[in-house]
Formats: sequence, structure tokens, C-alpha cells
Amino acid sequence: MGNKKLRVACYGARGAYTYEAMEKQFGNREKEVIFCPLFEDVVKAVREGQADYGVVPMENSSTGGITEVYDLIQHYDCAIVGEQMVKIEHVLLGVPGATLDDIDTVYSHPQGFAQCREFFMEKRNWKQQPYFSTAQSAEKVAREGKKNQAAVASRTAGRLYGLQVLKDTIAFNSSNYTRFFIIGPAMEIADDADKITLVLSVRHEPGALYHVLGYFFYGGMNMTHLESRPIKGKPFEYFFHIDVMGKLRNPANAQTLRGIESMSTYFKILGNYPSYTHKEES
Repeated sequence: MGNKKLRVACYGARGAYTYEAMEKQFGNREKEVIFCPLFEDVVKAVREGQADYGVVPMENSSTGGITEVYDLIQHYDCAIVGEQMVKIEHVLLGVPGATLDDIDTVYSHPQGFAQCREFFMEKRNWKQQPYFSTAQSAEKVAREGKKNQAAVASRTAGRLYGLQVLKDTIAFNSSNYTRFFIIGPAMEIADDADKITLVLSVRHEPGALYHVLGYFFYGGMNMTHLESRPIKGKPFEYFFHIDVMGKLRNPANAQTLRGIESMSTYFKILGNYPSYTHKEES
């Protein structure tokens, strides 16, 4: 797109982990950021041409896949053009002057609560209020200015919204990372693209998935992620979202994928993009 200012739809608000992923992906580009309160808003903005790219979380190392994101990318026919990884370091934020003894209500995204569940096991008298995102939770607590309210969010969100850290590092996993997808309206295959995300379904019969996955093994393609999602209207039948290392421009990889497609009842490649590990090592 040359020097044209990018329009990037970003889940959450300034200070969110998604914002950090967006900065890592597009930091040097001039851009207009469109903040969206829902995952679906991000994907729709890309599909409807209101944004050139979107940034959404899709997997956390502690709590697993954010399955709604898979469904939305497939439903709105978007493509995955990149990925980023961000270390998640949750803290408990409150208004200046507040203490832990003042708190009875905490706001955060459900993932934030899930990643800090051991901390909240000790605070069972606190009310957990799910909210749009971690950063929006911090903004809400700052805006309302009540000493009894706190937010689970990042230190960056705390600085941006003038909150103080009441409790440091409350996530139960110190190696807590979230993987983010960079999505666009169509596939973009860069020269260093080395990861493929695809979705497929197989015949509802014994061994069908086993035989399909065997193609990756015999084709020398390392599968790094597998997530199943129910097919609407077909009880106990599933779409399988798969990440595999490979290149669509590699004839051997392309042949392996054609074999898998021939055995599938549904098959769609969502993207071939540079993996985060690849970019970090280069």
C-alpha cells in the first residue's frame, strides 16, 4: 500500500495487549487506529472495508484457544496475514489512594479473570464483573473513580489511565503469552511466509481425522495447533482449525495439502504468513 496511512481495527483500547501486538506489527507505519469493543466488530470492519487490517487475540498459553475468533474469521471470509506474540503480565489496578481492603468489585475481560483464577480464589468475597477488555476495564475504573473498584489489566493501561498498582503479577502462570492474528480481506503471501492456517471437516466415520492428519506427517509438515469447533446444525460434527508449518509456494507442501483437501468434506486455507518465531529469529 506504499505510504498510504493504514486503517487498523484493534480489539479493546489503548493500553490493551492487542494494542501492543498491533504496535509490534505496524509500529513503523503511519496509521489510523479504530478501536472495537467486540471481536466481531474487528472482523466486520476488515470485511466491510472500513479497515485495511485487524488485530485479534486467538490463543493464550494458559487458557487455550479463543474459539470465537476462529468462527468469526471463517464466517466473514477474512484471511490471516500475520501473527504476533505478547507476554501477558496482569496487575490489579485501583484509583490513587485505594488499598486492597477497599476493593469489593473487579472488572476485566473473562480471559483476564481466567488467567488470574488462583489469585481470585483467595478473594471470593469480591465480585468479578466481566467487561469488554482489560484496557477498557482500567478506563472504566479510572472514569468512575470509586475506591471499591479495581481492574485486571496491564501496567501500561494503569499508566495511561492514571491508576495505581494494588497487587503485582497476579496471573498464575509467569510464562503467560497471548498469540494474536493479523487479519486482512485477502491472503498476502510474503517471501518469508512459513506457517499455514486452514480449516477442514471430515466424513463422520471412524478414523477419518486420523487419516487426514497422517498426510501432514508423511508430507513432513509439522502441525503446531489443532482446535475443533462444532458445525451448526450437525450434532457432534466438527470443523478442525489447524496450524501447520509450511509454504503454499513449496510444491511438496502444496501436493500434501491437495491430498488432504481430497479427503475432506470441507477445506479452506485461511492464510500463509510469517510465523512469530521465524520473525524473531531473523
